Amino acid sequence: MAKKKTNTPNKKKQVNTDNVIGLHSEVTAQPITETLETNYMPYAMSTNVSRAFPEIDGFKPSHRKLLYTMYKMGLLKGERQKSANIVGQTMKLNPHGDAAIYETMVRLATGNEALLAPFVESKGNFGKYYSGDLTYAASRYTEAKLSPICAEIFKDIDKDPVDFVDSYDGAMKEPRLLPTTFPNILVSANKGIGVAMASDICGFNLNEVCCATMHFLEDPSCDLLEYMPMPDFSTGGEIIYRREEMERIIETGLGSFQIRSRWRWVPEERIIEVYEIPYTTKTDIIIDRIIKLSKEGKVREIADIRDETDLSGLKLTIDLKRGADPDKLMQKLFKATTLQDTASCNFNVLIGGMPRVMGVRELLDEWCAWRTESVKRRVYFVLKKRQDKLHLLKGLKKILLDIDKAIKIIRETEKEADVVPNLMIGFGIDQIQAEYVAEIKLRNINREYILKRVEETASLEAEIEDLEDTLARPSRIRKIIVSELEDVRKKYAESRRTGILYDYAEDAESEEDTIEDYPVTLFLSQHGYFKKITPQSLRMSGEQKFKEDDALSMSVESSNAAELMFFTDKAQVYKTRASDFADGKASQLGDYLPAKLGMDEGESVMGMVLPGDYSGYMIFFFENGKAAKVELSAYKTTSNRRRLTGAYSDKSPLKALLHLKEDREIAVYSTEPRVLIVNTALLGVKTTRTTQGVALLTLKKKYVLDTVRFPEETGITDLARYRGRSIPATGALLKTEDSDDKQLSLI
Repeated sequence: MAKKKTNTPNKKKQVNTDNVIGLHSEVTAQPITETLETNYMPYAMSTNVSRAFPEIDGFKPSHRKLLYTMYKMGLLKGERQKSANIVGQTMKLNPHGDAAIYETMVRLATGNEALLAPFVESKGNFGKYYSGDLTYAASRYTEAKLSPICAEIFKDIDKDPVDFVDSYDGAMKEPRLLPTTFPNILVSANKGIGVAMASDICGFNLNEVCCATMHFLEDPSCDLLEYMPMPDFSTGGEIIYRREEMERIIETGLGSFQIRSRWRWVPEERIIEVYEIPYTTKTDIIIDRIIKLSKEGKVREIADIRDETDLSGLKLTIDLKRGADPDKLMQKLFKATTLQDTASCNFNVLIGGMPRVMGVRELLDEWCAWRTESVKRRVYFVLKKRQDKLHLLKGLKKILLDIDKAIKIIRETEKEADVVPNLMIGFGIDQIQAEYVAEIKLRNINREYILKRVEETASLEAEIEDLEDTLARPSRIRKIIVSELEDVRKKYAESRRTGILYDYAEDAESEEDTIEDYPVTLFLSQHGYFKKITPQSLRMSGEQKFKEDDALSMSVESSNAAELMFFTDKAQVYKTRASDFADGKASQLGDYLPAKLGMDEGESVMGMVLPGDYSGYMIFFFENGKAAKVELSAYKTTSNRRRLTGAYSDKSPLKALLHLKEDREIAVYSTEPRVLIVNTALLGVKTTRTTQGVALLTLKKKYVLDTVRFPEETGITDLARYRGRSIPATGALLKTEDSDDKQLSLI
C-alpha cells in the first residue's frame, strides 16, 4: 500500500512536468515580432481608435455614447435628471465603469468650464477645470440635461444623415458619428494619449470657426487667419500672437504658442489679482510654484498669496511688500511660473478609422466633405419618403377615378386575402398601392378627400423635383451647409474669452533691476559708431578717435541702465540698453551699430534717442518739406523689443529727427538756402507712427529740406527775419553773415 501511494504521485508529477515543458517550448519558439503583430498591435490600435482620439465630428466614443444616451432619454427638451441615473443608462452603450462615464460628463458640463461650448447643462458642484482643489461632487448629488447647442449636434438624426451600428452587446443601435452642423472638431478642445501617439487639439471661437468655414466653402485657399486668428480658451488669458506660428498650425496641425494670465493691480490694498490663467495650468500648480520661489529667496516681493476663487469666478490674490513694483514682479512670475505657459498643438484626428495629423485647413476640408455627404443623405432620405408617398397617391388616384368599380371588386371578393390581388388586377397597381387603398376608411371616399389628394400629388411632384435638383447641384448643398452655419453663429456665438497680444516680444534675458547702474557718457558718430565711456576713463582720455571721414554726431551724459533707441534710414528703430555695450575708451572707434544690432544690409543710423519715461514727442523732418509729430509713447512696447518696423513714414527720405520733451522753436534749412524758424506747437500730434505729417516748408523745384537746428546754435543774429507764424511757409533767404558752415546739425 505504501509503495502504491508513493508511485502514484510520482507518475502524476511526471505527466504535469512534461505538459509544462511542452507549453514553455511552444511560447519561446514564437518570434517577438509575431507576438507584437498579432497580440500587441490590435490592442494598441483599439486603444487609439476606440478611446484616445476624436473623429471628424469632434467627439471621442465616450462623449458620443453619453450624449446620445441623454438625447434618447429626452434630456434635450426635458427636465434635468440625476447624474447617477444618466450614468447608469449610458452603461448600456459604454461598457466602462460608472466613474469613467461620470468624469466624461463632468468635462462636458457648463459648471466645469472646460469647454467654450459645453454640451451638458449642469446643476450642482461639477468642480472647476482650472483648479485641482475644487473637485466635483458625487453623481448622486448633481443633475444634468443637454445644453441647447446639442440641437445642432443631433439635428435631423432621424433622417439618416449618419450610419448607425450595433452596441457592444448587439442589444441597441448607436450613431457611428453625430451629424454636427458646425465644425465641432475645431471648437471643442480635446486631448488624448494613445499608444505611441497622442492628440492635443485646441479650441477656437465658435463664431470665428463658423465664419472661417463659410469663407472656406467659397474659397478653399482663403486666408483662414483673417477669420480665426488664434485659438480661444474657456479660461481666458492672453495669447502672444506670432503669425508664423499660427500659419504652421493652420497648414500642418503641429506647433505651439504662448499664453499668459490676465491680472490687475489694486493700489489701495497693494494686491495683485490674477483673474484669468492659461488653459494649460491650474491654480494650485501656480500657487505651489510661487510659494517655492519665495522660500528659495528668488522672489522677495510677495508677502502672501491665496486662492480667493468663488462663485463670481477665478481669483488669485498676491499681497505685495511695501516698495515692490507690481509690473516687475509679474514679469518675474511670468518667466518662473505657469502664469505664462506654452500650449502645444497636435491635431491628430481619426479619419476613416485611422489616425492622421492634419492642419486646420485640411481638417476643414475633411469636415466639409463629410458634412456634404451627411446633408446629401438627409436630402435623399426626405426625397425617398416623398417618392414613396407619391407612389401611394398615384395608386389612390387610379382608384378614386372609379370608386364604384373598386367597391364592386371588394364586395364581390369572397376572401379577405384576395382583396389586394383583385384590386391590383382591376386597376393595374402594385401591391403597396393596393394595400394602401384597401386601408382607406369608407368615410374618406368623398369629393373633398379626392380633391385634396389630387392637390397633394401636385405639390409632392414639385417638392420631389426640387429635392432631386438639390442633390444634383453641389452649390445648393453648400448653400444648405452655409445656412446652417449662419444659424449656429447667430444663436450660440459668443465673444472671444482669450485676448490677443499682437505687439509683443519676449523680455530681455536680464532683468532691469539686475543691471549694474553707473554714470556713463554716450557718443554716436555720423557713420554709426557708438561708444560708452565712464567718467573716470573720460577724464584720463585725450581726444575722441574717429575714422578719417567720420565725426561726432552727438554725445549725452546718461547711465549704464538707460534704454536707447536708434532710428535708421529704413524706417526702423532698434531698441537696446547702454548695458549691452562694453565700456570703451576715447582712443577706440567703438561698436559699429549696423553690425552690433543686426541691421539690414545697407541700413545706417540716423539718430539716437534716450526715451526715459517715454514722455514728449518725436518730430521727423522729410526731404519733401513735411514734418511728422508723433508721441514718443507710440514706441513703448510691453517689453524690450529689439526692432520695430514702421518707425516713421518712408514716402520721402528722412533728413532729421528730434526728441522734444516740450514744444520749442527750431530753425529749418532748405538747400536754396532758406531758413524758417517756427515753434513746434504749430505741428499737430499724429496718432500713427507712419503718418506722412504736414507741410512745413514750401519748396521750389530742385530744392529740398536740408537740416534742422535750434536757433541758439545757428549763429543767426536777426532771428525775427526768419520767424514764421504759420505753416507751411517758404522762410527767408539766408544772409551771408548768418551762414556758418561749421555749425553742426542735430543728427
